[in-house]
Amino acid sequence: MATFLSTFTVLKDHVKLKVAEDSAAIDNLVFRLHYRITFLALLMGSLLVSARQYIGEHIKCIADSSINSQVIETYCFFTSTFTVVKHMNASYVNGGEIPHPGVGPISKNDETVHHAYYQWVPFVLFFQALLFYLPHYIWRKAEGGRLKALVSGLHLACLGLHEKTMKVNDKYEVPSKDDVNKKIQKIRKAFIERIYINRTWSYYLSFCEILNFSNVLMQIYLTNWFLGGTFLGLGKIVTNNSYNGRMEPLDVVFPKVTKCTFHKYGSSGTIQTHDALCVMALNIINEKIYTFLWYWFIILFFVTMLGLIWRLITMILHSRSEMFNKVLFSMACPGKYNPWNVVRVTREYHFGDWLFLYYIAKNLDNYVFKDLLERLAQDLDKINQGEYYKTTFLEVEEYPLQEK
Repeated sequence: MATFLSTFTVLKDHVKLKVAEDSAAIDNLVFRLHYRITFLALLMGSLLVSARQYIGEHIKCIADSSINSQVIETYCFFTSTFTVVKHMNASYVNGGEIPHPGVGPISKNDETVHHAYYQWVPFVLFFQALLFYLPHYIWRKAEGGRLKALVSGLHLACLGLHEKTMKVNDKYEVPSKDDVNKKIQKIRKAFIERIYINRTWSYYLSFCEILNFSNVLMQIYLTNWFLGGTFLGLGKIVTNNSYNGRMEPLDVVFPKVTKCTFHKYGSSGTIQTHDALCVMALNIINEKIYTFLWYWFIILFFVTMLGLIWRLITMILHSRSEMFNKVLFSMACPGKYNPWNVVRVTREYHFGDWLFLYYIAKNLDNYVFKDLLERLAQDLDKINQGEYYKTTFLEVEEYPLQEK
């Protein structure tokens, strides 16, 4: 068991849904379901189907003694194996007519189903994992660490009531009142100077959220194509106890025993045909992986669609409903210090500025954000009165943190 778990230790540093203390939240839970949970699930699947120490050889074939088993196993794995459609019937197996479902005598006119996907499964799963990580990579590069640079050092700012910086357990640093004031002033400066420029920031985030939705939809159809059109109906196959009364449902898509035909020259120079029987140990793992992916992709599709609907709602209501802003900002930055008297300022901004302010709220302590929003309200009043730009930002009056 310990050896099994050690295979996935390479992924342990990525198993995080909660934002670390020294970083900044630049996306939401729906986004993280794509580049963390789904990315890791696909990587684990890729590692699992590549780990022979847990499932043994991926394929084992038996034929007549005149052929080396390693030769025919290599040949059948890198070409394809097949099952015979007319023998996909459990009653034939129970009656002793054939040894395994889909395996039996074959004639030229018999319909066969070839299975070649198994050799590509680890590569396809790895490629899909990269596609799920791509929107996050694009967004992180576009965001450029702007939020982290602004909120860095403010995670414990609510405790900054002393004149000097303090250290807690030699790990965390509580900033002084002067440091907190300077950092809040820095956020004010950055926010005011970038008013209406934050649109690009919000456009990139919205684009990457749409990219997530497009990607999961594309992945469903890509997987369906890869499995020969069987993936879309996989959930129905799994939930049914029988597949038209013929055999075990998943054995239709992931057969455990297949046939393989190998040709070679005989001693007289004639072509000899050898019929091999192959045990597909890899399909035991494949059926579990793709059954999980069927359910997970469906869940992820609807969750991501709801996320896009929510983004559309925020675009519509952010400048129209004060109650909406109160509820949303109290969820982003919960606490007893609620700046409802100045939450009206959120209605004055473009959606891009509003969204940037919302993510600032997600990364600040409630008390500090209340102070920041009140100062921004005063700055906004100065802008509306045409007085703000008569002085530089650094000359604007600094409002000290109020005592709790």
